[in-house]
Amino acid sequence: MTAVKNFLNTGDFDSRDLSRLIESAFQIKAGNAIGRPLEGKSVALVFFNPSLRTRASMQVGIYELGGNPVILEPGGTSWTLEHRDGVVMDGNKTEHLKEFVRVLERYVSAIGVRTFASLENWEEERLDPVLSAFVKYASVPVINLESAMHHPCQAMADMMTIRENLGPVKKRVLLTWAWHPKPLPMAVPNSFALAAAQFGHDLVIAHPDGYGLDDELMTEIQSHADATGGSLTVANDLDAAYDGVDVVYAKSWGSKSFYGNPEGEVANRASFRADWIVDERKMSMTNDALFMHCLPVRRNVVVRDEVIDSPRSVVIDEAENRLHVQKAIMTELFR
Repeated sequence: MTAVKNFLNTGDFDSRDLSRLIESAFQIKAGNAIGRPLEGKSVALVFFNPSLRTRASMQVGIYELGGNPVILEPGGTSWTLEHRDGVVMDGNKTEHLKEFVRVLERYVSAIGVRTFASLENWEEERLDPVLSAFVKYASVPVINLESAMHHPCQAMADMMTIRENLGPVKKRVLLTWAWHPKPLPMAVPNSFALAAAQFGHDLVIAHPDGYGLDDELMTEIQSHADATGGSLTVANDLDAAYDGVDVVYAKSWGSKSFYGNPEGEVANRASFRADWIVDERKMSMTNDALFMHCLPVRRNVVVRDEVIDSPRSVVIDEAENRLHVQKAIMTELFR
């Protein structure tokens, strides 16, 4: 793998590099020693948003690699942060990222950042402004722990879980939108779709009208699918989307058209509640598919109990694999 500075999204790497990371994660999971590449080092984990799997797996992973995790929560355990340049800071933000990052990197060897989309301005948020500001000011590696546009660590754990259960050959994979009582960010579906194409899977994305992913990202996904021998299909017909797939990945996300209008979004999605849920009838149309979700998940809203509790549900394996794949990523960053 070529020299790595940051881990921001899987699109920054070619499929061979990503495959090597997953093979390294399998070795780690099997208990094969990889040394302590973080011995004597500290890694800052900056959480603008809540977390269970990301926070716990990164803390444990850093510790098991010999390092020390430093947890910071802007507005909670640390000062509120401003990321915009040239702003007059006379509002509710106490410190600018320019100072925050440059001070922090005097103490730590890398910075992990978790910062969700606020769902207020699509054209601005699709550029990942907060994560980009960290990268701009940092001279140490930055790891994306979920941003407005990407969640690459989750996507790598997803690809690892598919390979672990179904082998290294390409599969027919469905990413399906699901109803949720409120709009959610697009980072997980964006990154899953991108990684699936990079790994050569035949990808089907199913969503209601008006819930398409970013146009530029879809062009990138198609390009990767063409390069790896995979395919990309977008479907609005649920039954056709489930037909014969090997993996069903469920996730809700908001519509670009309703950024800044949450009330309108909630009203718009109301009619999709009955159909856009993963249930036993839809799963019966698959090729005995795995059920996947990044968690947390709302039971009997996104997925029925009989599906998530079935032997084909691998959601807990996905969560565990976050630990192993993140250890592989951090080992590569500090090689």
